Amino acid sequence: MKVNVNAVNFSVDRKLVDFIQVRLDKLEKYFDKIVSSDVFLKVDNTSEKENKIVELKIHVPGDDFLVKKQCKTFEEAVELAAESLERLLVKRKEKIRSHI
Repeated sequence: MKVNVNAVNFSVDRKLVDFIQVRLDKLEKYFDKIVSSDVFLKVDNTSEKENKIVELKIHVPGDDFLVKKQCKTFEEAVELAAESLERLLVKRKEKIRSHI
């Protein structure tokens, strides 16, 4: 799956990009028709500790899924967003199967 990582107002290191790629590749076992995904990484300029924002957008035929999570680290936010997407993709797959 093609993963586009976009960091807003900062540069992202290779380790984080590799982590995101590996984690999102695992989504293909839940729904095998994923075309691509866009990942937007943002840092919120607040005094809160949870200032890392991750937006995951998954493109599947006929639909797009967008999940937004805010956590202390990008890794934690990516993990939570991917878990949410797993549930969405399973729900989508079951919906498609019920119509066949």
